[in-house]
Amino acid sequence: MDSNYEIYKRMKKSTNARICVGRAGSRYKTETFLKLRADHAVAMDAVWSYVDESIIDKLNFLKAQTMVKDKEQYIQRPDLGRRFSGETIEYIKKNCIKNPDVQIIAGDGLSSPAITVNLEDIYCIIIDGLKAKGYKIGTPIFVKYARVATMDKISEALNAKVTIILIGERPGLATGESMSSYMAYRSSTKKPESQRTVISNIYRNGTPQ
Repeated sequence: MDSNYEIYKRMKKSTNARICVGRAGSRYKTETFLKLRADHAVAMDAVWSYVDESIIDKLNFLKAQTMVKDKEQYIQRPDLGRRFSGETIEYIKKNCIKNPDVQIIAGDGLSSPAITVNLEDIYCIIIDGLKAKGYKIGTPIFVKYARVATMDKISEALNAKVTIILIGERPGLATGESMSSYMAYRSSTKKPESQRTVISNIYRNGTPQ
């Protein structure tokens, strides 16, 4: 039978969660406390930073912006991150493929580093798979100051069958680079949140499926 120490070592290797960190009296040990502070700073930076748009340009994404004006408003007014101006909707309609089988969107969300670090690898894999199956792929769109429901407006504007949004997750104290993929069939503002399927925690140390 394995000793408690062997079990502990296996647990530590399987997760980056804070387990068995010990304590000093009723408090965290200094090392643990300092790591918490550092990880909290990383999470804050993830929220307030911006996507490296050279990645967006490299992948030929069309750029659009919600009705949010800046980061502060993005945090304070989630509703504006779900909406576009009439001019932006017309711009999307004019410059994007209509009636795609699959429409892919990337949005900064609450973690810009998640898009900067993960988008290129994940997007290229998705595109290769869709092309192999012969699906009609829409013009990829990058949305600045995006919320998940951004996908509904774009889906309606382009009459997409399936819409996917790759978006930065709210950062935690384990990583500031996690991305989520939300998917929906005939995504619409008239449908409930339960219409969406999501794969979360997409990043280099995420749990393999």
